[in-house]
Amino acid sequence: MCKFKVVKAIELAEFVGGRLVGNLESEIKTISDITFAGPESLSFFEKDGPPPDNTAGCVLIREKSLPKAFDTSNCAFIVVENPKLSFVKAASLLISNERNFYGIDRLADISAEAEISENVAVGPFASIASGAKIGRGCTIHAGVRIGNDVRLGEYCIVHPNVVILAAATIGNRVILHSGVVIGADGFGFVKDADGNYLKFPQIGSVEIGDDVEIGANTCIDRGALGNTVIGSGTKIDNLVQIGHNVRIGSRCVIAAETGISGSVIIEDDCVIGGQVGFGDHVYVQSGAVIGSQAGVLPGKIVRPGVWWGTPIRPLDEYKRLNAHLNGIGRLKEEVNRIKSILKEIIGHDKPSS
Repeated sequence: MCKFKVVKAIELAEFVGGRLVGNLESEIKTISDITFAGPESLSFFEKDGPPPDNTAGCVLIREKSLPKAFDTSNCAFIVVENPKLSFVKAASLLISNERNFYGIDRLADISAEAEISENVAVGPFASIASGAKIGRGCTIHAGVRIGNDVRLGEYCIVHPNVVILAAATIGNRVILHSGVVIGADGFGFVKDADGNYLKFPQIGSVEIGDDVEIGANTCIDRGALGNTVIGSGTKIDNLVQIGHNVRIGSRCVIAAETGISGSVIIEDDCVIGGQVGFGDHVYVQSGAVIGSQAGVLPGKIVRPGVWWGTPIRPLDEYKRLNAHLNGIGRLKEEVNRIKSILKEIIGHDKPSS
């Protein structure tokens, strides 16, 4: 459960660069949706028009949505350009970074050949193998397995039951949620003359940049002969499969249940919706947006823009195709009506016997 600091509304306004209106001394102790916010809560409202009736202690809001009249003794508004973004920034000030535990638990299994930096916390039944290096300020929760020669940067958070193998290198401030597996063998096989599948060597590793967050039960396979790479600032949702030798750039966002086959390249600043399927050797150029449940055929080059459908196509083309498909029922009715008319005409034109 999150722990919060007590921060005055005026401090929050200064922190996000907003203009405070109302109770300057309002003390904020938590964050909440505006619907459920109480007098000690910070919330935000980003829609047009006035906010709904609420009891929030402080609301981040746009100038045009600021109520003309309100009880200044009980509520404060912070006027900003982007309420949601300002809320995220303010929340970082309110949420305490205090750990739930400190030090190394007596039930942790740490090799004498592992290097553990200062101020590292390790939970019970965590295992750190020979040659692993753990950076300063990391938190490693219960049941984590860190394999031989893994490099973990500073201030990382590794949640319960994460597995890191294949001498993976992980940057600073990375968050790995429960069940993540990094560095398992990729899915690579070659068929011989007898129809048997022979395993292709999987001897590469995984490189993950700074400020990456990876959701629960996501798997990132090691490279076959090279490395699988995740760029800095990229955010990956739960239940994502990333195959061997994939290279994902910086600041990408990948939603849940997406599957990325081997040797796919995704450049910087791409957005991938949920349940997208990638064939192997796809090349996604910087700035591309791929909609949910899209299918990307092997070897496809995806240029900047918004793409949708299976196989994927530009969004405008996808919408036109959908409009045509939705009109098939009406077209069928029209064809049947014409057939009936023709049948009637042909019947009238037949000579009587």
